[in-house]
Amino acid sequence: MTQAAHSSDFQRVAAVTGGGSGIGAAVAAQLVAAGMRVAVLDIQIEQARAVAQALNAQRNGSALAVALDVTSETSVDAAFTALEQWAGRHAEVLVNSAGIMHVAPVLECRVEDFRRVMDVNVGGTFLCSQRAARGMVAQRYGRIVNLASISSERAGVGRVAYGTSKTAIAGLTRQFAMELGGHGITVNAVAPGPVLTPMTEKNYTPETKQAFAAMIPAKRMGSTDEIANAIVYLCSDGAAYVNGVLLPVDGGYLAAGVGTTAGIKA
Repeated sequence: MTQAAHSSDFQRVAAVTGGGSGIGAAVAAQLVAAGMRVAVLDIQIEQARAVAQALNAQRNGSALAVALDVTSETSVDAAFTALEQWAGRHAEVLVNSAGIMHVAPVLECRVEDFRRVMDVNVGGTFLCSQRAARGMVAQRYGRIVNLASISSERAGVGRVAYGTSKTAIAGLTRQFAMELGGHGITVNAVAPGPVLTPMTEKNYTPETKQAFAAMIPAKRMGSTDEIANAIVYLCSDGAAYVNGVLLPVDGGYLAAGVGTTAGIKA
């Protein structure tokens, strides 16, 4: 966040859901590097602890690991209460990175799998944003950044659950942005393109990765750090007039036209 950082950013307290791996871990690292204190929230608590330990080794007291099940309102409240006790105030920054993927064609997707994806991806984003926003309203300042996807802008075979959930997150982002904008709070979403994360590694075959890379003008898949760069900018004071935006970070993938889902593992 070297170019986008402002001196006031260095006193912020941030919460990153899904912070134990992938994009969330990259975001947590960049926020700490910018001087923020970060609560690493994840249902996989050992992964969250490992991330927090590494961050604290760089700057002692900069990170806290907290167990979080984003589908449970009780768990969400407990996690944010733990953050507030640790930091001495409400979080000013929230990055909703927790999410899951389920791949199945429309005619084969089980309703329980569809509901699970919606519960984690959409319900979790709603619960965490609502809980964090209450404190942000009281402080008259806040930054919320959600993880959408290019799947919210382009349909593909096997994405009925995942793509629909990400489309809902885009709508949720706009709704929160409209209602909270008058309180000094911005709410935006980043739509990553094909990117290598632990989640996509489980669902993309080598053929899928090659096909995606060939269709991206940059001729490669993205990295978690490249997605985190955009997220951290939206968390900064420099993005104070950016609100309700869905920002693709995709190497030009959406601009290039029709994509592919060939080879995605069901």
